[in-house]
Amino acid sequence: MRRARERGHTYEQDLRDSPYSYLRDAAHGQDRPLRLRRRLAGDGAKRDFPVLEELAMAGATDYVAELIPVGMVTEAFPDNAIGFSFATDHAGGFDEDDLRLISAVLPAVSLAIMSDAEHTIAGGLLAAYLGSDVGRRVHGGVVERGSVESIRAVLWYADIRGFTQIADTAPGPVLIEMLDDVFETLAAALRPYNAQVLKFLGDGMLASFPFADEARAQTCGRALDAAAEAMHGLERLNAGRERLGKPTAGVDLALHLGEVLYGNVGAVDRLDFTVIGPAVNEVARIETLCEPLGRKVLVSAALAAAITDKTRLEPLGAHVLRGVRETKEIFALRL
Repeated sequence: MRRARERGHTYEQDLRDSPYSYLRDAAHGQDRPLRLRRRLAGDGAKRDFPVLEELAMAGATDYVAELIPVGMVTEAFPDNAIGFSFATDHAGGFDEDDLRLISAVLPAVSLAIMSDAEHTIAGGLLAAYLGSDVGRRVHGGVVERGSVESIRAVLWYADIRGFTQIADTAPGPVLIEMLDDVFETLAAALRPYNAQVLKFLGDGMLASFPFADEARAQTCGRALDAAAEAMHGLERLNAGRERLGKPTAGVDLALHLGEVLYGNVGAVDRLDFTVIGPAVNEVARIETLCEPLGRKVLVSAALAAAITDKTRLEPLGAHVLRGVRETKEIFALRL
């Protein structure tokens, strides 16, 4: 039966008290398998680890643990080994044929486990640093420079208001903690809607809600839902931080709808998987209007046109966007 263990004090203590810890300490400087054998029943019984006592109470008569060195030492696998343990309730315990079979198959099994683990770890790291969709694509080999596709998406651009002033007065660790709190609150509002966090831009964040044409109205409505949840989440976050005497931060957010190029852009030795196009520039320009217009969430006319419930939006008239030739109609999300 497979069982997952959550990391924490109990897990770390169980690991320190386990035969694996004993074998790991004994393995330093050696490149051969190490084995620990314990009889759990009869005159020669020895139960010098907590897990052995538990196994004996469950009816186990014999126990063997083995540490198999594999591959090279890496940050992901600093101990350079995989541990295995086996127990039996057979009256005579393990016989010599059992032990020879275990020793024969474990090296091959270890290599297979290591390969699968490294693949899984790589996928997890790419998802954490690039986002789930981009990470999956890069992990799958979509790494050719200039390989892009045109997609339709709602773009989300958020920026912390007055960040420079906060950064000038808050110590570095306090500032990082605040950024982590703010970004987690924003990302938490996006997760239920399958939005993609494309990148963190210092004190800003760019995300997208890709959609097919038939789902445009639904996706736009979900993007507004996520924006409202994010603002309410930030209110709760700031209230809690203020009670603790920690710095707080307001966030300006803009939403836009458009067609963008989605894929690999960059130099031959340094690529970025991102979105490119006029819509990306426009959503960033719309965000800069939040403070002068006194609103937290601004919405473009293109996105507003796709919203079924127009009462959610307040028209604010046409405004000039820096670097954009024509004035654009801007709406505020009613919170």
